[in-house]
Amino acid sequence: MKIRFAFPLLFASLVWAETWTGTVVDVMCKGKDVANHTRQCALNCAKGGFGLVLSDGKFVKFDESGNALALSKLKASTKDKDLKAKVTGKLDGDVIQVTAIELQ
Repeated sequence: MKIRFAFPLLFASLVWAETWTGTVVDVMCKGKDVANHTRQCALNCAKGGFGLVLSDGKFVKFDESGNALALSKLKASTKDKDLKAKVTGKLDGDVIQVTAIELQ
């Protein structure tokens, strides 16, 4: 009789999660000055989706669930500018499959 454990599968899925830090911006404003990009602008342009500008200037988009999570976090935030965040998920091409966003 063989006993199988689900632990290796659980462990493998945790290993593949990555974390990025950067500035949350809406897709419409990704090429603009992100340090002065406002929360209100991001909320006004939310229909286009969101992403993260990394320290090297590269922009990575969020998937649909990440967009919804970013919108929720931005609505709840009182911070107006410099919307730094830690994002956890899995990179699929140039899109992050977001599992968590923590505004800093």
